[in-house]
Amino acid sequence: MAVESAGVDLGAIVTLLGAAVVAVPLFKRLGLGSILGYLAAGLAIGPYGLGLFSDPMSILSAAELGVVMFLFIIGLEMQPSKLWSMRRDIFGLGLAQVLVCMALLSLVGLALGYPFVPSLVAGTGFVLTSTAIVMQTLEERGDLTAPKGQRIVSILLLEDLAIVPLLALVAFLAPGAETVTLADRALGIAIGLGAIAALVLAGRYLINPVFSLLAASRAREVMTAAALLIVLGAALWMQLGGLSAAMGAFLAGVLLSESSYRHQLETDVEPFRGLLLGLFFLAVGMALDLAVVWDNWRLILISVVALTALKMLAIYTLARLFKSSHREAVERLVLMAQGGEFAFVLYSAALSVGLTNVEENAILTAIIILSMVMTPLYLALHDRLMPKTAVSMDGMEAPEDDGDAVLLIGFGRFGQVVSQPLLSTGHRVSIIDSDPEMIRTARTFGFKVYFGDGTRLDTLRAAGAMHARAVVIAVDNQGAATRIAHLLHDICPMVPVFARAYDRRHAIALIRAGAVDPIRETYESAIQMGADVLRRLGSGDNVVTDTIAEVRRRDAERFALQLAGDEMSGKSLLVSNVGIAMENSG
Repeated sequence: MAVESAGVDLGAIVTLLGAAVVAVPLFKRLGLGSILGYLAAGLAIGPYGLGLFSDPMSILSAAELGVVMFLFIIGLEMQPSKLWSMRRDIFGLGLAQVLVCMALLSLVGLALGYPFVPSLVAGTGFVLTSTAIVMQTLEERGDLTAPKGQRIVSILLLEDLAIVPLLALVAFLAPGAETVTLADRALGIAIGLGAIAALVLAGRYLINPVFSLLAASRAREVMTAAALLIVLGAALWMQLGGLSAAMGAFLAGVLLSESSYRHQLETDVEPFRGLLLGLFFLAVGMALDLAVVWDNWRLILISVVALTALKMLAIYTLARLFKSSHREAVERLVLMAQGGEFAFVLYSAALSVGLTNVEENAILTAIIILSMVMTPLYLALHDRLMPKTAVSMDGMEAPEDDGDAVLLIGFGRFGQVVSQPLLSTGHRVSIIDSDPEMIRTARTFGFKVYFGDGTRLDTLRAAGAMHARAVVIAVDNQGAATRIAHLLHDICPMVPVFARAYDRRHAIALIRAGAVDPIRETYESAIQMGADVLRRLGSGDNVVTDTIAEVRRRDAERFALQLAGDEMSGKSLLVSNVGIAMENSG
């Protein structure tokens, strides 16, 4: 029995939230992403799963507000200055990829015997890569701010922009559109342009003054209501002008992208956007007819293979034409081979205007979902089969025994700061690092850094650890730092070893490995900030000095107890805000 009923149905709300809360963390843990989690949850509770919901389309129509808000957030990121700096990649590479992929992928439907318009819609939907999957993957791999990552982000921005004209194209291709006269089309275009012009004028001259008045009132809930009013009002205005709600939300975002209230708007809209977009994917999962999928599994499988292969070919070819390396082109095609979340929006629009039927929509949805599921597999195969990048060792010098110098292992931000007081007082410092790029960069600033892996015994010997006056371990890898400390204790137990520690646990591990009084990398800066805050709050210098000295004494005593016992030793030495609250209340 379905859970929908008249009025506010708490059972339906609890079911939707429960399905998302269970499925999404599970799928993210498996490396499959939150979108697939929402889709799987929707499938499980929908009419073709447990049957807890019988009318997914009614949920889908409301949940499309999540897509509207998503486009508003994207618009907020489209500052004219940012667009201009990325113009070549966005409007060159990005536009080329969208157009070429549209042309190629439309051939799949034609080859399978479908008419031109449904084939165009099906192929175009697969062109739109999953922004959520790709952005998350780039961030996890540390490539988001790298040049190759920025080129992918530029393509994604163009694809996100393209959804607006593509939705307009779907409306233009809808059955019955051909019966409209030229005069009617001209009138419709004029009304649309007038609606856009009115929205631009409102955004330029009206919204900021209104927000200034609301901000002066300090009514937080009214600011949130105003943010939602702008998004939904712009969407409604565009609909009344004969255009899409998505276009209205996007334009509103662009107009406010350089507003002083931009960050406030994004903060207010983001929770609603996240919930409603999640609900949208749940509804898409509910609408996936397993019977249709089962009856058409061969067609779905052939389509996924053909669409993916052609999209990979187009991505690779264009990447090479735009001067990307073979490695970067391969990585880009692996990341962007799938269809994305905006395909569901496009397919839903096509279904609503009669360009596709329910069965075709279910097939297209299954194709996109299957392509998303394959993305982690593509990435795993790429990482396993693609040869590792050969690091250029040109100009690298092997470490040398520099007599009684201080040996500094690791020349990142921590090691660079440590070197300054040593060099300023005339000490000779021999530096080794295992990152060739860091060594080359250091050379441009006048430093001589030797190439060497400090976790290797032969490297430590060659670098003169056994004759050093002191050794400083400044690497940012906890495991590597501990291993280096153990090796130094074995080969030169009389040489003092100072080490950078990540936290208390790491500091204890380093002491047990032979290091002398490890420095926790955030401890001193945190102590300094605490002292500065006390001074700003009115405490005198004597009070600040005595307080900091007492904090250091308690910390040292607690550390000694932890070193002899376990992590919970010395807990009573901490000053708790609960204790302070109880004292104040008494």
